[in-house]
Amino acid sequence: MASKATTNTKYVFSGGSLKIPALIMAGGKGKRIGLPVEKPLLPLLGEPMINWVVNAVRSAEKISAFYVVTSENTAETEKKCFRDGLRVVRTSANGYHDDLKQALAETRITGPVLTVSSDVPALTGGFLDKVILKFGEYGVDALTVLVPVERRATVGLSTSSTYSFEGESYCVSGINVINAAKISQETIAERAFITGEIEAVLNVNTLQDLEIAEKTLRQLKRE
Repeated sequence: MASKATTNTKYVFSGGSLKIPALIMAGGKGKRIGLPVEKPLLPLLGEPMINWVVNAVRSAEKISAFYVVTSENTAETEKKCFRDGLRVVRTSANGYHDDLKQALAETRITGPVLTVSSDVPALTGGFLDKVILKFGEYGVDALTVLVPVERRATVGLSTSSTYSFEGESYCVSGINVINAAKISQETIAERAFITGEIEAVLNVNTLQDLEIAEKTLRQLKRE
């Protein structure tokens, strides 16, 4: 049985700066990758891909607590997270939006929350802090991090996961901040943080993306 928060988890202010909880979304089927291994467990330089994301979230100064969101699609990922002592929330695998709402209810998060996919291995704590600062600066209820289509294409990454914002098409990064209190509203005040930084660009959806991720991470480690 997945663990639950026993008290309300709300964003807090520390020294005048915003700190919010985070959800690592790790419950999808990962069909496009076409491998028998669960996507969050795919090895990258000897580490499961989810480890790279967990390490980034842990090192972010503006994240107060985090949970890994799993489903029946990622039972092995869930076992690994429990072994690692992480807080886990299992959802019903009814789609990203429904699973997010279920996770927010289970954790009792009622304010701003960062959501990040488990397939963004170049993430750093510093980049996540920047995203949270942007959310506070914009003063909206939702912030989505988008990547120009041509930026992913230039490094050979797939460009099938797109999102239309203000009439333009962008690649999704899998990184968002949303006010949980507004999650069920039909319309919500939204802004986009559009960036070509590798932390957001390197979202793994296909086998080719996985190969490029390995090369990129190896280079980043050398640097």
